[in-house]
Amino acid sequence: MEYLVVKWLHVLSSTVLFGTGIGSAFHLLASTLSRDVRAVAVVARMVVRADWLFTATTALLQPLTGFWMVHLAGFPLATPWLRLSIVGYVLALLCWFPVVWLQIRLRDLAAAAAREQTPLPRRYWQLFRWWFALGVPAFLLFVAIFWLMVAKPAL
Repeated sequence: MEYLVVKWLHVLSSTVLFGTGIGSAFHLLASTLSRDVRAVAVVARMVVRADWLFTATTALLQPLTGFWMVHLAGFPLATPWLRLSIVGYVLALLCWFPVVWLQIRLRDLAAAAAREQTPLPRRYWQLFRWWFALGVPAFLLFVAIFWLMVAKPAL
């Protein structure tokens, strides 16, 4: 396949990955801070779906298209900006994997609270803090990866 097509797929999937991540994180954060248990239950359910439909699929597509582009362009994997991008991506995924589990737990806890018409339980808030704490470095890592991919700095 032609380099430009692979690059387009890579950029498109990175946009979906980043956009879904930031959009769903914002909605879960905003709904949680509203303390409207029914809203949190609905949003958390949709965030988990979005993660499986969009984030997981594009997270798999990114390295495939990325390594394909590297091959087509003839970049050595030892290129510093490329190596840093790969390390950043792995670190971002290491943050994201527990976030997925946390979102599933948050969804279940919010759904139970909505059914029982009770406030979000203490466990929800504990897991939510972990979700937030892991989301910040993942976000920053993706921003850094975007910069590395665009600037391709001589490091």
